[in-house]
Amino acid sequence: MLYTVGDLHLSFEADKPMDIFGPEWAGHAEKLRRGFESVGDDDVTVICGDLTWGMDMAGCLSDFRFIDALPGRKIILKGNHDYWWSTASKTKKFFAENGIGSIDILNNNCFFYENAAICGTRGWMCPNGNGSDHDKKIMAREVQRLRVSLEAAGECQRKLVFLHYPPIFGKFYAAGMVEAMVEHGVRECFYGHIHGSGRRLAFEGEDRGIRYKLVSADHLGFCPVKIM
Repeated sequence: MLYTVGDLHLSFEADKPMDIFGPEWAGHAEKLRRGFESVGDDDVTVICGDLTWGMDMAGCLSDFRFIDALPGRKIILKGNHDYWWSTASKTKKFFAENGIGSIDILNNNCFFYENAAICGTRGWMCPNGNGSDHDKKIMAREVQRLRVSLEAAGECQRKLVFLHYPPIFGKFYAAGMVEAMVEHGVRECFYGHIHGSGRRLAFEGEDRGIRYKLVSADHLGFCPVKIM
């Protein structure tokens, strides 16, 4: 089975208690552990960014070992709070050196699960094309990364897109991201980043033939949601 969840916000080594963002975050690591009890060893879970508050790889080791110990294979992508993130090659080397064997990295590539392609990137929020030049540059780069990921899926008919930032949020509409998905025939998009009261602005439904779902951990009750 294929699952997804976002925004684990682990902090076994960083001093970042998450319950300041709402009572549902109290003891959230244990809630995540219990939430993964429905995931089997042969299953795959895509984690949509914001894995850990650690500032560098060494400061994330306990968090990654927690993720590695969860059932099944995990595919991770970058979130805005993943300050430890440098390059995929350095991360893979760190995982190998520390015996972390169940985590793969979604970055300028794609993975396949049964008849589906797992595609994605971090994304960005740039208010309807009116952001700063810096924001526009980052958004353009993220759109290109999404296109590279989608192109890596080849002729696969079912392309699933996983992002950290929402492509649609309130009045925000990431036109470039949406256009890339429409052009490649994407029908399902999963994203995180949104928590607490902001969830009421999260778009969950269909737009231009694409079905969107918010999968941040608190929104899902800290239980990965099954896709297929």
